Formats: sequence, structure tokens, C-alpha cells
Amino acid sequence: MPLTVQYIVVGLVVALALWIFLKKQMPGTLRLALAKPLVRDGRPAWMRALARRIAPPAQGGGGACGGCDNCGPPPRR
Repeated sequence: MPLTVQYIVVGLVVALALWIFLKKQMPGTLRLALAKPLVRDGRPAWMRALARRIAPPAQGGGGACGGCDNCGPPPRR
């Protein structure tokens, strides 16, 4: 087998292993990195819709932030 073909095969195996690692260890980061360029202004509507489907689900606020669960101090009157 020619050396160039071997380099290509090894490169593909390494890229596949990296893809699997990122998908298992950092799924939100990978999804965000894929969706972010697609959602920019000026992109077609189908591309933006695809980005919204790829993007990770939104995380709610946590802790005593006074957000949707109203766990913070009562508002002043």
C-alpha cells in the first residue's frame, strides 16, 4: 500500500476517534460549535432552522438569581 494512502487512512481513523471523543465527553460544546456559524445574520432561513435544531437545549438560571424559580430575596415595594 502506498505511503500516502496509509497516511490518509491513519488521518481518517484519528479524526473519527476525535469525533467520537468530543461527542461523548462534550456533547453541548460540539453541538454549539456546529450551530454557531449557521445562525449568523444573513444566512438563509433553512440554515438558521437547522442551527436551532443542532444547538443544545437552553439551560435555565440556577441558584439565587431571582429568575424563574423566584428563590432570591423578595422584591422591594
